[in-house]
Amino acid sequence: MTAATVDSQSEPLGWRWLLVIARVTLWVVVFATIIIPHLLLSLVGKRHVVPPPFLATLGAIAGLEIEVRGRPQPGALLLGNHVSWLDIFALAGIARTAFVAHSGLAENKALAWLCHQNDTLFITRDRRNTVNEQVDSVVERLGKRPLTIFPEATTNDGTALLPFRSSLLSAVERLPEDIPVQPVALDYVEAPQISWFGDEPGMANFVEIMARTRPVKLVIHFLPPLQGEELTNRKTMAAAAQAHIESALAL
Repeated sequence: MTAATVDSQSEPLGWRWLLVIARVTLWVVVFATIIIPHLLLSLVGKRHVVPPPFLATLGAIAGLEIEVRGRPQPGALLLGNHVSWLDIFALAGIARTAFVAHSGLAENKALAWLCHQNDTLFITRDRRNTVNEQVDSVVERLGKRPLTIFPEATTNDGTALLPFRSSLLSAVERLPEDIPVQPVALDYVEAPQISWFGDEPGMANFVEIMARTRPVKLVIHFLPPLQGEELTNRKTMAAAAQAHIESALAL
């Protein structure tokens, strides 16, 4: 799918460019409205207050309609499937979660600044000597608010799961026992039309979603936390989370 098509995958955008412009304009207005209060709250150690409702508002403007089943556990490590950039807006708004991201995203200074406003934790998977430091950082974050990892390591088309990479859980293998590890399944009603997958340019996917006249319907399943032998190590956590999410999505 390209930026020249939307909804039916063959219908030209036409007047829907006006919808894209209107939604982006609303995003800018919302950002301009919250940035000063956010910066003031950040000065007094309350940086976490504004980003979740801000991201939820951006998601609503983009057309997200969310149904929630189950509930996020306080302070949990959430392991979820990854379909779209909308996942961030949805989970931040509903669970008030921060996210774990690969350090490569931090190379873009503007994106890194935006991520840091929601306390994104950047980890480096290929530097084994930093694992202990990363474990400490993860544990420190989990005591305050939920933290989400997408073990597929990339977005998928929503019709199947990519293998969950246990290497992404290396920094959370030795979590305290009182921190729940909770699978979360993101079930988009029109996943193939929403997903940012394969070689599709990011801007094309962004325009396609912002030009939709139908809502983006999403069911978020907060599943029971992992238990017993499922928590033995990072491999068992990855395998168990994938199995539970596959079951919830009926894949």
